[in-house]
Parts: sequence; C-alpha cells; structure tokens
Amino acid sequence: KLGSVPVPSDIAARDPSFRWDDGCGLCKSMPATPAWPPRSAPRLFVSDELAEGRILALDGQHAHYLGKVMRVNKGDAVILCDNQTGEWAARVGQVDIRRVDVTVVERLRSREHVPDFWLCPALLKKDRFDFVLEKATELGVAAIHPVITRRCVADKLNPDRAQTLVTEAAEQCARTALPEVSVPVKLDALLRDWPADRVLFFADELGGEPAVDAFKAGRESPRRRGPASGEEPTTDDQADGGPRLRGGAALLIGPEGGFDEAERDAIRALPHARAITLGPRILRGETAALAATALWMGVMGDWKPEQE
Repeated sequence: KLGSVPVPSDIAARDPSFRWDDGCGLCKSMPATPAWPPRSAPRLFVSDELAEGRILALDGQHAHYLGKVMRVNKGDAVILCDNQTGEWAARVGQVDIRRVDVTVVERLRSREHVPDFWLCPALLKKDRFDFVLEKATELGVAAIHPVITRRCVADKLNPDRAQTLVTEAAEQCARTALPEVSVPVKLDALLRDWPADRVLFFADELGGEPAVDAFKAGRESPRRRGPASGEEPTTDDQADGGPRLRGGAALLIGPEGGFDEAERDAIRALPHARAITLGPRILRGETAALAATALWMGVMGDWKPEQE
C-alpha cells in the first residue's frame, strides 16, 4: 500500500482498465474507448461502388429507414455494403426529411467468398416462397433459381419484391454478398440448359441416397464464388456410376404435390442428377428446401472448419 491508495499492480489485477497517472502519482481507472462502428449500427446495401472518402446522398427507402426508423443523427455510424468491394463503415452527415448524407470512412471486410451452391425451388404460394427466399439468403446460398413444374400452384414471381426480400435478409444476417435471384423457368428449360460441370441433387419423395452421403460423394470440396476461385471444375467417375464434380452444386426441390412421373424421369435422365432423400417424413416444399440447404452448408459449405 501507498498510504490509503493501492499500488498500481493491486488495482490492475482487479481492473483491466487501470491507467497510471504519472503527473500526480495517483492511480485511476479510465473507461475503455467504445468500439467503432458499434455492432448496433444500421446496415444497408447500396447500389454505388464504395471507396474511402466517398460521400453518398441516400434518399427514398434508405433515407426513410435511417431518418425515421433508426433516427440517426449527425456523427452516427452506418455500415454499408455494395455487393462488390465488401463492407464499409460510414459516418452520417446531413440528415433531412428525404435525404441522409453519409461519408465512407474505412473498409471493414472484403466481399465474402460464397459457397458455389444454387437452390432451385419450385414456386410455392407467395408467403411460403417469401420465406424460402429470406431463409435461403441467411443460410448462404449463392443463387436462387425458381422453377415452374406441372404441379406448382404459382407461376409468377415479382422480381422487385424478391430482390427486396433477399437484400433485407442479407442486411439482417451480415452478408456482404447478395445471392443472385433469377426469373422462374419451366423445369424442362432448366434441365435443357443445365451446365455440364454442376451436380444436381434433387429431393425425390420416392426415395434416393441419404442426403448427407450424396453431398459428400457428389463433391470433393466446396468451390466458392469470389476472387479466390480461379480453378476450373473437373469431373471424375465414381464407383456407383454417378458424377463426382469438383465444380458447383445445386439442389432441386419440387412443389407441394411433388414431381410427376414424367418430370422425375426427365430429371433422372440428366447425367449429373442425383436423387436424395430427406428422411422418413413428407416435408412441405419450403421445409425441404431449407432443411436440405442447411445440410449441404454443414457438410460441404462454409459452416464447417476450413481444415476439414
């Protein structure tokens, strides 16, 4: 002890924020500097390419969200993504009724490398397909290619609404890359134009290989879409006669009534198609799509450690 004042080592052992004041010879604790940008900062995707020092004038829905919903003030932090260069911290400047100015300060992360996995779900009723779009984005798919089959109860998809749903989901789960969402195509067109370097897993209610076994056998390793993926995918034959592709993978999910016999035969005729089963129970279209996607991400995607 130094009189009634504890020695610095005594304080430091109890208080990591301890600092020694050389000026007066007394010990004191100083509050830690808060992290910037804070984790609670609003997150937005913008169409402009971002760079340090760039000033953006956000209007429309972005201005409404920041000004009216989040009630940002001058000097507050905002996190921006442009789906090109990554994630950036920005600082709020002028805040008006219909416009919010922000200045890009620094890049926090580069654009993520996304596992090269396509989800090809048959169109469902509006609210259920909205759920698929949202959750597939959160699970990390690279692309969503809606399919129209004979038993679909819907045959249209609003592209603007779909893009809004996946963008909001990406903001919520802190993705820095948006999934591609294509216009719906009929099943026969999808199969006709199927790329030769991509395995197609399809959920067959009449039976198939257990999904996890098929995923492991169908690909040697996940190929990710991004700056680091430069190698060309190759194809090898497996002992069971099925394809082993080192390129991308895709998952085809049927509608509520399943594929009809002709559709099933057409899918099985595709050289790179593998029928899978998702367990003993009959699943709704949205459940099957998301359950199988989660399985693939856990087995072959970016949920598993890189060294495995």
